[in-house]
Amino acid sequence: MRKIVYTTLLVFFFISSKIAAQYQPKNLSQADLNKAQQWVDKTYSSLSQDEKLGQLFIVALYTNKDENHINQVRNIVVNDKIGGLILMQDDAAREINLVNEFQQKSKVPLMIGMDAEWGLYQRIAAAHKFPWAMTLGAIQDKDLIYQMASKIAEDCKRMGINWDFAPVVDVNTNPNNPIIGNRSFGSEVNNVINSALSYSNGLQDNNILAAIKHFPGHGDTSTDSHLDLPVVSHNIDRLNTVELAPFKALMNKGIGGVMVAHLYVPSLESGKGIPASVSKNIITGLLKEKLGFKGLIITDALNMGAVANKYNPGELDALAFKAGNDIMLFSQGVAEGKKLIQKAIDNGEIPQSRVEESVKKILLTKYFLGLSQYTPKNPENVNYDLNNTSHQKLVQNLYANALTLLKDEKKLLPLNCKGTYYYVPLEEAPYQTFANQLNLGTTVIVKKASEINTIPANSTVIVGFHKDNSTAYKPYKISAESKKILADLAKNQNVILNVFGSAYALKDIDLAKVSTVLVSYENNDDSMKATADALNGKTKISGRLPVLVNDNLKPGIGMDLNTSIKN
Repeated sequence: MRKIVYTTLLVFFFISSKIAAQYQPKNLSQADLNKAQQWVDKTYSSLSQDEKLGQLFIVALYTNKDENHINQVRNIVVNDKIGGLILMQDDAAREINLVNEFQQKSKVPLMIGMDAEWGLYQRIAAAHKFPWAMTLGAIQDKDLIYQMASKIAEDCKRMGINWDFAPVVDVNTNPNNPIIGNRSFGSEVNNVINSALSYSNGLQDNNILAAIKHFPGHGDTSTDSHLDLPVVSHNIDRLNTVELAPFKALMNKGIGGVMVAHLYVPSLESGKGIPASVSKNIITGLLKEKLGFKGLIITDALNMGAVANKYNPGELDALAFKAGNDIMLFSQGVAEGKKLIQKAIDNGEIPQSRVEESVKKILLTKYFLGLSQYTPKNPENVNYDLNNTSHQKLVQNLYANALTLLKDEKKLLPLNCKGTYYYVPLEEAPYQTFANQLNLGTTVIVKKASEINTIPANSTVIVGFHKDNSTAYKPYKISAESKKILADLAKNQNVILNVFGSAYALKDIDLAKVSTVLVSYENNDDSMKATADALNGKTKISGRLPVLVNDNLKPGIGMDLNTSIKN
């Protein structure tokens, strides 16, 4: 794995408060650091109190909403002088034009963020989709994750984005987790740490800020925090060894941001029902003071049902800032939030030094990200730039390296190029790309589920579980009908089972009579092409299971299969 050595973090003294730069580009000279200090000093002193408070807020910009929404954001940028935007769906060229306009209208350059865990495709449908974290967790060469994140950073720069709100470092120990699941690198702490470090370094080495999330750990929840407040009820020892472990391991690696979740964690917060995102005990007491994190602390989106339904506009923002957050993300009430924060300052509930601390951290990060001199982006050909053969080649290599061979008892792989195979696609999602690509290396006859009785006995039959992967949150469970068809085929056929979906799909599948089992993790054209090439012996198989599926399928299992085409 590529070893990243970060420049020793320096402590700057700006006016009266001590500010540490958690993220800074490599190889900065003392002259560069002096320039950074001078810019922050000058910019901070030029801001009114209202402008300083504006830096604490990031609001959402959607291009799939009407002009009324665009005008609302335009007014917030101009009147409330906010610190940044989070780009949402869906028109890349329109977003570039609007960001160019808003940057020109802002006294302090805006920090532009996006949820781009699996690339800009997460928000921009025309962009190329990169693998989900669960897929990446199966990859053994973590340098490939670094390469992926570097490419995502390139795409971010093309759009004028400075901050990718990624990677997720939640340890997914709950197969029924409705919101993390595929977004986690897996159920093993060390794999999560190593994968997340490669991802973060790939972003930050290319001057795009990372944000590890969702502190203090969203991996063992069964409630979607977009809808209601999840509870993490583990004791301190368990939290330290699992949920908090990736955050503690990564915080001294120069990673620039931590995103705080809307979770209720009774072991860390004694106040009943207080979410981590507004808990002073968790943010200031644990994250800042005990763990010593010096970077930017940002809330998870404040429009999420876990918190938004319980407060009036602005109240949540004031509580979040008071708890220790630097930035309120997806604010639903900037003007009201600023008034309430100022009221708390006037009442002595929040010291002015807190504003100075947060704003200077924000300004310093903006400087290091190159925002002191904003260059407008050109929207022309942006969709091609975000989705071309360079993306496709990298992504197919990632899927190839994730492919995990769990068993191959009869040595059915790789396929014999002179042989004849039957293919039975099951479940609800498209499969034709896989069938077509397989046929480039050998003869494959597609049979519907209703036609399996026409397959000669003792044939080799490839069964594909093709799950709907149109979002990361689709159910992975296999239908009773598909389980029965697999069992019937295994009675008198040599079966190769290929799961184009989450490895959790195998949780309650009887594999005793299935000779060969592979997991491809996702169902899309890139994963299907990569899998077919591996089955045809063109690429090696080397992935390892990233999650605990059941007592027989534990993290780390998997077999290597070298390239070799059977004649």
